[in-house]
Amino acid sequence: MIRFEDVSVTYDGVAEPTVQGVDFEVPEGELVLLVGPSGVGKSTILGAVSGLVPHFTGGTLRGRVTVAGRDTRTHKPRELADVVGTVGQDPLSHFVTDTVEDELAYGMESLGLAPDVMRRRVEETLDLLGLADLRDRPIATLSGGQQQRVAIGSVLTPHPKVLVLDEPTSALDPAAAEEVLAVLQRLVHDLGTTVLLAEHRLERVIQYADQVVLLPSPGAAPLLGPPSEVMAVSPVYPPVVALGRLADWSPLPLTVRDARRRAGALRERLATPTPPPVRVSTPTPTPAPVAGPPRRARFLRKHTSEAPAPQQPAEVEALTVRRGRLEALRRVDLTAAPGETIALMGRNGAGKSTLLGALVGLVEPAGGSVRVGGVVPHRAAPRDLVRRVGLVPQEPRDLLYADTVAAECVAADADAGAGPGTCRALVSELLPGIGDGTHPRDLSEGQRLALALAVVLTARPPLLLLDEPTRGLDYAAKARLVALLRTLAAEGHAIILATHDVELAAELAHRVVILADGEVVADGPTAEVVVASPSFAPQVTKILAPQPWLTVAQVREALS
Repeated sequence: MIRFEDVSVTYDGVAEPTVQGVDFEVPEGELVLLVGPSGVGKSTILGAVSGLVPHFTGGTLRGRVTVAGRDTRTHKPRELADVVGTVGQDPLSHFVTDTVEDELAYGMESLGLAPDVMRRRVEETLDLLGLADLRDRPIATLSGGQQQRVAIGSVLTPHPKVLVLDEPTSALDPAAAEEVLAVLQRLVHDLGTTVLLAEHRLERVIQYADQVVLLPSPGAAPLLGPPSEVMAVSPVYPPVVALGRLADWSPLPLTVRDARRRAGALRERLATPTPPPVRVSTPTPTPAPVAGPPRRARFLRKHTSEAPAPQQPAEVEALTVRRGRLEALRRVDLTAAPGETIALMGRNGAGKSTLLGALVGLVEPAGGSVRVGGVVPHRAAPRDLVRRVGLVPQEPRDLLYADTVAAECVAADADAGAGPGTCRALVSELLPGIGDGTHPRDLSEGQRLALALAVVLTARPPLLLLDEPTRGLDYAAKARLVALLRTLAAEGHAIILATHDVELAAELAHRVVILADGEVVADGPTAEVVVASPSFAPQVTKILAPQPWLTVAQVREALS
């Protein structure tokens, strides 16, 4: 169904090919997972299937890519639209209409299908994806999982034979991710749709894949094979595989169920030791230099700074926030101490980003109080507020607008009053190999996120807020992020991160706060909260239950 024949892609202004030696075939009716570290060219390969590469992106494509017999070199994306449906990382950027039903019909209107055919297919798709009750809903009011299903539905109505998805679960909570993956399974099994998807959170998707295509490093030829065989040699792998490697299980398990069946002996070896707790720092805060004149106008003035860490970086009492008639937050209490890392979790739309917005003064409370370093954020002068809090936004483009990575870093150093090279050192730590002359728009989603994180961390604010910081990051980049945030916590910075990444919370957080419909429904030590939650428990916890292990690192330490 999809055939790559010795394909290489070189973008304009770049000396080396982004991908080369790509030669593999995806059979009809299979779900094939594309994996590899950040920046190896996964999005480029997906774009070559839909024709966006090179017709939209520019550059030179050598070799041949065919989809259902059509050569993408001679067929532009519009001429492939009836064969290939593409869903990107951000479903909101995909939509062109306001309501669910209109969005499902739009693609067919563009292809000139008859009204009776359009009506029938819309109804079929509403039923297939469980969207019938949402047909008249404004898309902006839907949850993340619902929006992702609408995005998939909008490319399904023209009845494509191939579905291409770029990180379809990266912005979703665990339940919404399962919802979307169940839809993909149904398309593959019941309709024979061919699915090619790239995803960093392999713990969510690896068990659904028929085959895996591994891009091991930039420019390296891909490896195609069964999931268990590829995971045995892959540089990126989920916790269940990491635990299998540690325990020397063969073949490697891909699901929690398979791992649990083999874990009896491992549980016995672990029965005596007590899991080491998540490391909590008791630092002596050290004053740092005051930030220099800001450059990034509104956003950076409000969200980055350097100042002595206050005694209580964040205090929230009975906070209520309204958006129109909706109560986005309802009587929320939260306190963050110096050196403490808190994970905010909950389904899409639970109020996590709203709470972060209140802490940086973007959202005015309707009731209760918010204090950051002793000041009320929404009333504080920007010059005062930036001395207390920094926010890494969910969308890194909000911070990045210079022409090169080097220019971004030079400006970030100036904004923070930091020494030259401070930001560049952080970029190198988070994602090695990014050249100074690289344009931020040419970075992958994960690389842009890492660059934005480095820009904000340059100022080392005493309260650091992160909104979905691991979206688009591979496991190696996430491990570097964890190490960096632990260092910041050890220096006395309080860290609050809103995340759907249960593995990140298990690895990093001292406390987990779960929100539901704007209310706090759980708040406590990470081990207590996640072990008790089927939705937010990490893979190791599920495999080794009832023992309260959270991470592979804990298990490795106990066995050593």
